[in-house]
Amino acid sequence: MENFIYCTPTKLYFGKDSISNLVNILKPLGKRVLLTYGGGSIKKNGLYDEVKQLLKDFEIFELSGIEPNPKHESVVKGAKICKENNIDVILSVGGGSVLDCSKAISSAALYDGEAWDLITYKVKTTRALPVVDIITLAATGSEYDSGGVISRKETNDKVGYIDEHLFPVASILDPTYTFTVSKYQTAAGTIDAINHVLEQYFCSEHTLLTDGMCEATIKSLMKNVVICKTIIVITRTSKFFFQLII
Repeated sequence: MENFIYCTPTKLYFGKDSISNLVNILKPLGKRVLLTYGGGSIKKNGLYDEVKQLLKDFEIFELSGIEPNPKHESVVKGAKICKENNIDVILSVGGGSVLDCSKAISSAALYDGEAWDLITYKVKTTRALPVVDIITLAATGSEYDSGGVISRKETNDKVGYIDEHLFPVASILDPTYTFTVSKYQTAAGTIDAINHVLEQYFCSEHTLLTDGMCEATIKSLMKNVVICKTIIVITRTSKFFFQLII
């Protein structure tokens, strides 16, 4: 077996009403918060109002409209907000794309050059703002890793950006926030998670242990995906948990 160092510093808060920990998570990190989110689904399902109420004693700045497959332009916008307003911490609310963008913003906010330099490893990432996330879609496992994928239209690039400074400080995973996700998006998220597992399963190096974990994860995701109109809490909870393993 090869020598290795393993570190996953993200603290997970899993389960119903785990958002009750949000204030205590953010307090040590600072009062000036950049709230990042996507197309507005968190306003429709009430999560936006819930977050704003919980953070009534914080100074909140917002970056909305983060795209699926987040764009470099959104990273630049977010970094600009952070620099102009002395942001202390980034709170990502949404799916994996919002979190990927927030991670890139966290490093770009503390760098004087172009964000793309960091994303493409032209310049080494040496620091980043703390990121906390509330995940609303089970798919990528981004809430538990140190990377993301950013696209740049003008150069037709889609780049994976990974660095140890990008681990979220804490991730809040309440399966009830996935209850308003459509059947289509639930299925799409499950396929996304399975694809991430298959990437590991078909890599060039294999062990019985990791192959077995991949097989068990795929079977569990397939078993627990919601394919009917009735929302079953234990099924959604199980799917939310199993996507973490990827």
